Amino acid sequence: MAPSALRFYEKLGLIHATRTSGNQRRYERSQLRRVSFIRISAQVGVPLETIKEALASLPANRTPTKADWARLSAGWRSHLDEQIQLLERLRDTLTGCIGCGCLSLKTCALVNTDDRLAAKGTGPVVLIRP
Repeated sequence: MAPSALRFYEKLGLIHATRTSGNQRRYERSQLRRVSFIRISAQVGVPLETIKEALASLPANRTPTKADWARLSAGWRSHLDEQIQLLERLRDTLTGCIGCGCLSLKTCALVNTDDRLAAKGTGPVVLIRP
């Protein structure tokens, strides 16, 4: 793992390091397990702020156990289901055209005639707000 990522996690308060007399960072095994938890959570789409809240909810900021993971991941399920649905809609419409409003296209005759999607906001409004 890149040292810059570890420093970033430390800056966010997700992990903690001790310093040697030469000012090098040293991470205990429990902190490295937290890094694994953070990386896996982030890879499945959980925002870092949510991960931080989850880690802070543990007694004495301990490393998550298998039971903790089961409880926390169950709480994230609806968010992940929404992300999966969004990605599936994107996959299924991606080859047709980008007429989803993300560029506020004025010329898309299929989905965004007369740029009417611009009034619904920026971003992929058709995908996010079906």
